[in-house]
Amino acid sequence: MITEADVSVPSVNGGRLPGFLARPEGGDTPGPALVMIYEMLGMTPEMRRIARDLAREGYTVLIPDLFARGRVKPLCVASTMTTMATGRGAALGECESARRWLAGQPTVDADRIGVIGFCMGGGFALLLSGTGLYRVAVPFYGRTAARVEPLCPVVASFGGRDLEFADGYPQRLAADLAERGIPHDVKVYPEAGHSFMTRTPGVTGSLAARTPMHLEYHEPSATDATARVLAFLGEHL
Repeated sequence: MITEADVSVPSVNGGRLPGFLARPEGGDTPGPALVMIYEMLGMTPEMRRIARDLAREGYTVLIPDLFARGRVKPLCVASTMTTMATGRGAALGECESARRWLAGQPTVDADRIGVIGFCMGGGFALLLSGTGLYRVAVPFYGRTAARVEPLCPVVASFGGRDLEFADGYPQRLAADLAERGIPHDVKVYPEAGHSFMTRTPGVTGSLAARTPMHLEYHEPSATDATARVLAFLGEHL
């Protein structure tokens, strides 16, 4: 069993930051937690579903709503994307606000917090892997133009049909992690495209699947990636 709630956490940027929390029920000792950064579609039902699935595996998961604080949402989205690409901006402070709030929860072991992200959130997961504040980073089909030197173990997943990564980025990431002695598991799924972990319903989903990034759910890849991530988290978090 899990519990879930919409929460509001203090922000290092001032004011409060809304978010979604899912956590296991019960337990007498503090356990591991994950800051989860959503994809560029925002706080979708699929992002909440994945948070619930992780909570059922024993992780407290907080999704900070990075798009909720701007008065004009498109501008807020653009600003957040810019932060992901450059490694500079207010959205990093919002991520840190989420981590600090999790660390202060009685059900969370403050020394066992990781970061997981999807698409845009995958870029944030890579950025945050270099802060020294997380035990493990879990980027899904994410990248950033900023220079990143991960300090924690990384388990990353990409789709082979996703032209965003046809330039060999996953292979370079794996080589860099290996050269620096960082524990890692980087895998490309040949039959999958972008966003293979999530379902996009209706006409939007049909159109997205026909783009060069092939944005669509791919169950075999999603199933294998979930198993890999859980095993990696079990070892390193």
